[in-house]
Amino acid sequence: MTAAKPRKVFVANRGEIALRIIEACDRLGIDTVLGVSAFDKNSLPARRAGQTVVLGPSHASESYLNVDAVVHAAVATGCTALHPGYGFLSERVSLAQACADNDLIFIGPQPEHLDILGDKLSARRVAQAAGVPVSPGGPTTSGEEALALAGQIGYPVLVKAAFGGGGRGMKLVHDAKDLVAAWELAASEAQAAFGDGTVFVERFVADAKHVEVQILGDRHGNHIHLAERECSVQYRYQKMLEEAPCTALEESARHTLHGYALSLARQINYVSLGTIEFLYDVQRNAWCFLEVNPRVQVEHPVTESVTGVDLVREQILVAFGEPLSLRQEDIRVDGHAIELRLTAQDAHRGLAPSPGTLTRWRPAPLGGIRLDTHLYENYRFPPHYDALMAKIIAWGPDRAAALQRLEQALERLEIEGPRTNLPLLQRLLKTPEVVKNNVTTRWLEDALPRLMEDPR
Repeated sequence: MTAAKPRKVFVANRGEIALRIIEACDRLGIDTVLGVSAFDKNSLPARRAGQTVVLGPSHASESYLNVDAVVHAAVATGCTALHPGYGFLSERVSLAQACADNDLIFIGPQPEHLDILGDKLSARRVAQAAGVPVSPGGPTTSGEEALALAGQIGYPVLVKAAFGGGGRGMKLVHDAKDLVAAWELAASEAQAAFGDGTVFVERFVADAKHVEVQILGDRHGNHIHLAERECSVQYRYQKMLEEAPCTALEESARHTLHGYALSLARQINYVSLGTIEFLYDVQRNAWCFLEVNPRVQVEHPVTESVTGVDLVREQILVAFGEPLSLRQEDIRVDGHAIELRLTAQDAHRGLAPSPGTLTRWRPAPLGGIRLDTHLYENYRFPPHYDALMAKIIAWGPDRAAALQRLEQALERLEIEGPRTNLPLLQRLLKTPEVVKNNVTTRWLEDALPRLMEDPR
């Protein structure tokens, strides 16, 4: 009988999430290999990993998005598992299947689940089968079909790419005269960005809160939720502030939401860490399913902060076949946590990208503050990748205390070099709508010009 190979994880990502995965593996006593681009070979995660392999040039298409290069590097270095992090290849069926074909454990869902959930139309069907409400709408194959469907469900509507996300291939339409052109543009963007031009139309919820539920499932049929997060402060579908729990919910609504999430997870016997996202229609007092993110989320630290559960650790152990170490009754929410995303974007120029060298980086060590980052002084922030610099997470016994600690952390943060969204984050925390949590998903887009009109 051949002895089982020691656990060894290939980390197929960069930045703060790569560092987060490496640290989780370190605590589990698991060796790591990090795949990097040529630009990242001297990064902080590269210094922390047990071994580093250069996948290719700086551009992601030639390194982090190259399935063959990633899998070959993992196999060649003797890894037994691969963690994709978030973004890049994390939701790519081809990577999960290539791992399966090469006897690598994919630290994420099964390929068939990625396939089902990666198509927003099939994900809607799964939600409906699980008894989870979805927004009125459906698939369309032409602008004329979209017109007919929009006429039935009523304006405004969203035209959305069936594959992908991040706001690409997504158009908000208020009137029938604009729908055909918007449909064609969305289909074209979807084809260019995701290689599939399939789009669908659904009712747009104008006054909505974005609320999501963290779930975990193992290979033994166990599923739990770890409560909810609210992510309503977002700009062009990119989240900027996330918190747990959602203070806007009454207990009955919270219970209903958690039930929907577990029903959907059980419908497909979901295995791994995942997030089920919903929109809460404030005017109609109703929920509708949005999508499933079958991976670790950028905002996972707020859930960790209020539950005390190391989500990445659980995700890794589940992938290796271990049963969940927690039961639903073990999950308790303690206090409140809020995360802000610090980005290399110029807050005074509509959050335009702002790469450059970080000449000063001095975060203040404060109680109740967690900082997830890969930055250091003289780090050259690149133009090739996402603009995320750091995640600043505050925990407090209540929401007011968490907000206060965040304010202190931002005031004492010393940062020079690229322009950042720090001025916007500081103003957000003092805005009455944010303080009272009277925000919806469209609020920041409308409020941004007003928030940044003051002198610098």
